[in-house]
Amino acid sequence: MGVGLLGGSLGRALRRQGLAGEVAGYVRREVTIREAVEAKAVDWADCNLAKVVGGADLVVLCTPVAQMALLVSDLVPSLALGALVTDVGSVKGAIVAAAEDPIGRARARFVGSHPMAGSERTGVSASREDLFAGAVCVVTPTPVSDPGAVAEVGELWRSVGARVLTMSPERHDELVARSSHLPHLVASSLASYILASGHPPEQAQLCASGFRDTTRVASGSPEMWRDIALANRESILAALDGFGAVVAELRGAIEDADAAGLERILSQAKERRDHWTGGGTRAAAE
Repeated sequence: MGVGLLGGSLGRALRRQGLAGEVAGYVRREVTIREAVEAKAVDWADCNLAKVVGGADLVVLCTPVAQMALLVSDLVPSLALGALVTDVGSVKGAIVAAAEDPIGRARARFVGSHPMAGSERTGVSASREDLFAGAVCVVTPTPVSDPGAVAEVGELWRSVGARVLTMSPERHDELVARSSHLPHLVASSLASYILASGHPPEQAQLCASGFRDTTRVASGSPEMWRDIALANRESILAALDGFGAVVAELRGAIEDADAAGLERILSQAKERRDHWTGGGTRAAAE
């Protein structure tokens, strides 16, 4: 449900590999129906939610975080008995809280998930059938989750090439606040500061590939990231505090002309990143 970058990529992967008898998409605008079909992301799409959800064995919510609660409320009456529902949201606590109980009362099953894959681009035109290949997908069961549903959600993501990790929604939100949400906010802050109109016109001309790479994700949807930041507010504030302490240490070393301290900070950062990349971990942009 929702045929943008993630929903479209999942649909394309499922259809290409013949993993679903039929892939249907829920869209809000008539024009998107043709786009989704032409991109081979769905077999068919419709603006009628009940039509799309009714009879489905698996429903994957691929809408922005802020729209999830309302979408769940709207789709619950149409869920088939025993249907499995999951999502792709990058904040799990708020989504699980909004979805688990009402879906359970409808005698369907919900388990949250979050594929760590994406792009600064949006829309079904940016979708790729290999988007999830090699990416990590976090599955976030709770104490009341049905074990069979947890296993099925994990198998869904493995079937499209993802590597599955399982953890609580709270643990997920703490970790992605540091690894995903903080980097995006820092990239946005860098772009805003360095490209501000108050700087000399030559400033932008001196922004080369390092600046481009560091700020790439700042081109993502401001509305989407606004909602993510508010939904994961507490964890992001803690991450900002931790990052602020690191920046303060760096500033102190420069201010004190502490060559040894500065080299230690930079060497530690290099060592940690080199270890991370050498370990085969795939960076995720979402």
